[in-house]
Amino acid sequence: MDYMKITKLGHCCMLIEENGVRILTDPGAWTTTQLDVRNLDIILITHEHADHFHLDSLKKILEHNTNAIVVTNKSTGALLDKEGISYQGVDDGTMEIIQGIAISGHGTKHAVIYPALPNMENTGFFIANKFFFPGDSFVMPPLPVDILALPIAGPWMKLSEAIDYLKEVNPRISFPVHDGMIQPVDWLHASIEHISKSLGLNFQAVKVGEENEW
Repeated sequence: MDYMKITKLGHCCMLIEENGVRILTDPGAWTTTQLDVRNLDIILITHEHADHFHLDSLKKILEHNTNAIVVTNKSTGALLDKEGISYQGVDDGTMEIIQGIAISGHGTKHAVIYPALPNMENTGFFIANKFFFPGDSFVMPPLPVDILALPIAGPWMKLSEAIDYLKEVNPRISFPVHDGMIQPVDWLHASIEHISKSLGLNFQAVKVGEENEW
């Protein structure tokens, strides 16, 4: 089995290494360690909320990673157009081979926070046909998932929905994301681990900055 390296930098910002290709996800305003990452090949952005897309952070990252390709959907891409930042579009139902890595887009909308609030485009990304990051949604990918980045907290969800989603996707391994608003978070990770184990699911809490190879 070819293993993928994943380092959670915080909230939904992750460094993923697959076959020598280095991919950064959702460089938002709630994390800063992404500014120190070098030798990036791809930067994925699921949607335009500030905890996933922080323009100043992205600009600094691109200063140090001039060859990195930004990948996002049309909605976030329109914001990049205004800043003169080039990107490659991947939306729901589309797939591109970028730096030799298959990246496909899934889902069209951010999960509803409240009906009166305007909604936006959210694209979940399937990377190398093994790793799935749904962004702020519980969209179901069309293929079996080996590794799942599982959202566990936020104004658009409750924990039972995350557990039900984990059951439905049934990946080989899952780990928590979208938990930057919970401090301390260890108790929540432990609770999900306990529930998941009772259901025969593999959920692994990870520490920020810790490299995992799955």
